[in-house]
Amino acid sequence: MKTTKFFRSMSILIVMAAMLLPGTAISQERDIYDRIREEGTKNSQVMRILHNLTDVYGPRLTGSPQMKAANEWTAAEMTRWGMENAALEPWDFGSPGWASERASGFITSPVQDSLVFEVLAWTPSTNGAVKGKAFNFILPDRPTQAELTAYFDKIRNDVRGSIVFYGNPGRVPVNINPPAKRLDGDEAKRRVNPDAPPPQFQGPQFTPPPAKEGALPFGQINSQVNQFFIDSGVLVRVNDAGREHGQIRAFSVNPRDPTKTVPTVVMRNEDFGRVVRLLRSGRAVELEFDIRNKIYPEGSTAYNTVAEIVGTDKKDEVVMLGGHLDSWHSATGATDNATGCTVMMEAARILKALGVKPRRTIRVALWSGEEQGLLGSRAYVAKHFGTAENPKPAWSKFNGYINHDTGTGRIRGLTVFGPPEAASMLRRIVGPLAFMGIEGATMTRSRNIGGTDHTSFNNAGLPGIGTSLDPIEYQTHTWHTNLDTYERIIEADVQQSAIVAAAVVYHLAMMDEMIPRFSAEQMPRLNNPNL
Repeated sequence: MKTTKFFRSMSILIVMAAMLLPGTAISQERDIYDRIREEGTKNSQVMRILHNLTDVYGPRLTGSPQMKAANEWTAAEMTRWGMENAALEPWDFGSPGWASERASGFITSPVQDSLVFEVLAWTPSTNGAVKGKAFNFILPDRPTQAELTAYFDKIRNDVRGSIVFYGNPGRVPVNINPPAKRLDGDEAKRRVNPDAPPPQFQGPQFTPPPAKEGALPFGQINSQVNQFFIDSGVLVRVNDAGREHGQIRAFSVNPRDPTKTVPTVVMRNEDFGRVVRLLRSGRAVELEFDIRNKIYPEGSTAYNTVAEIVGTDKKDEVVMLGGHLDSWHSATGATDNATGCTVMMEAARILKALGVKPRRTIRVALWSGEEQGLLGSRAYVAKHFGTAENPKPAWSKFNGYINHDTGTGRIRGLTVFGPPEAASMLRRIVGPLAFMGIEGATMTRSRNIGGTDHTSFNNAGLPGIGTSLDPIEYQTHTWHTNLDTYERIIEADVQQSAIVAAAVVYHLAMMDEMIPRFSAEQMPRLNNPNL
């Protein structure tokens, strides 16, 4: 009986909230929220999509064959749902593709054990299985050229043909008070409250040490160290992951050129520390590695996947939704960002399943190159829209892009680039879904690029919409680590996000008016650090 009363009350609230939405098709379809929610729960496809993106096509490093296969599968899947104009849009990545096919490593003396590590992207293979002695390489602190040269001369004979453990082991303290996995309701409300004061940073203040006269820039140090290792015939470079419980974050070398470095791995802190402690106790340590990587020249052309639900009377106007399809290679890229792509694909699937006929065209975009600097979305925005200062024809007919990234948690709030009226519109749209945990929306004036792909739209002066999620284990465990797998996904949370995204996109596609924007006079200046 209580359950029946609850849903009856919720239906009344939804209808009342919907009536407050001016100029939308909601007056004809007051049950749209219920219909979206029912399709997104009873017929949800999120775990099936996630299984394919992670278990079948993960990891999805930009330029790799797995990434291209993921592009092709997502385009085919959205076509199967009845979406139109599915395509792989190319852009110039400027680097070859790379993939690690297999890698193994062992301590062979004075003990025998397997080692846990991940290969650094765009580094070369070993010459088959290689064996060598461990050497702990400790650079002088911020060396001058003379100090760096003297250190190279001192260790030259010892490092030749060795397996280098680079630096001191990181000291990772036990975390007695881990952060909460759910966002507190009051904090979620504060984040989208336009009248709330900005948060004050209370952490320790970092004062950089004074500049050392003659100290080399870090870039010069790295390039000289890499060349010294190559010239010395170093077999493998080993970096410390420096994280708790076997977590490893392995990114890539810079530049992405295997000829400028030696085979390089990132080893879990526990194994790295063990080897260094054995060395420092006076024991010789011998190791064996077999690393097989492959370069794909064709990967220099990368792709974004796009597909559409074509609009009706306003079909030349576009509403977009998406997330980045690429991932790092240490795991299968589940929460970063198969969840985001799944949410947005599922949101579009829900609308197709309901048979809605949007007035504006709804376009899904799944980006590549996000992990290398939002490269795919930046290329797309530049090609199709231009900027506020140099707009293309489609710039004025764009009605918002909503992005999903940062994990498996529920959407708790939205942030839109635009005037306060833009945030007010989004608050009205998501208001009927407050019982699902979303607290509202706020606005930003920042055109800075960073974080994730909606900022590529903000940078162009377009209404990019970011999503704020429950943190769950994102920053603490899964973000860019070897733990980012299917098992870390919360099905109900991903369903909630897809329902929210579908509702937002539906209303942006159906309203008479477009989402409010800054006027030319109000438009924040590009690259203004004070924004």
